Amino acid sequence: MNKIIDQLRNELRAAADEQSIQALKNFFKEDVKFYGIKNPTTEKIGKEIFKSIKNPSKKEVFELCEQLWQSGYMEESMIACHWSYAVHKQYEPCDFAVFERWISEYVTNWAACDTLCNHTVGDFVMRYPEYLSGLKLMAKSDNRWMRRASAVTLIIPARKGLFLPDIFEIADILLLDRDDLVQKGYGWMLKAASQAHEQEVFEYVISNKAVMPRTALRYAIEKMPAELKAEAMKIR
Repeated sequence: MNKIIDQLRNELRAAADEQSIQALKNFFKEDVKFYGIKNPTTEKIGKEIFKSIKNPSKKEVFELCEQLWQSGYMEESMIACHWSYAVHKQYEPCDFAVFERWISEYVTNWAACDTLCNHTVGDFVMRYPEYLSGLKLMAKSDNRWMRRASAVTLIIPARKGLFLPDIFEIADILLLDRDDLVQKGYGWMLKAASQAHEQEVFEYVISNKAVMPRTALRYAIEKMPAELKAEAMKIR
């Protein structure tokens, strides 16, 4: 397994472009470590290396992901997200604790949060919806990434029309959050839910618009028809 990590890192270093680092950093307020590789190239390298793992077990893959997360490099965290999703058919209930720990200990920016949660954690929750209660606990965390994760985990399920009562419950918990990245996260969750439940989400926004942060409100109504947007944006 160490040979796989060494091979991966050698290829990442070979593909690195110092001039890209500053351009990539412009997307983040946080201090993020980069090799300096664009996302499509990072994903391609990750896929090619993953193919070299013979009959990968979830345990082996999660151990590799742990090493990648620990490096602190954005590109390695993106590959960890893709590799953990690659074994999604092997997920078990006990994996929720692993994902929760990765978010708590290793996630330090919105891109890592969203990539892990949209796919790996989102798929897990669709398989084991009893763990929606775990997301609601995460929504009450002091850790901003845990709070954002509680919402962005439900983006894909929301688009499928799933878990609407739970989505509103998480939105209620996060409603007055002062962190703009958390506001954007739950606003995005509501926007995704509006694709299948437009009227219900519109009514939720209208009933809460007196206190909902403008950032969250704008995200929530982004996909709605112009007349609904106008009604939601009327001066409060």
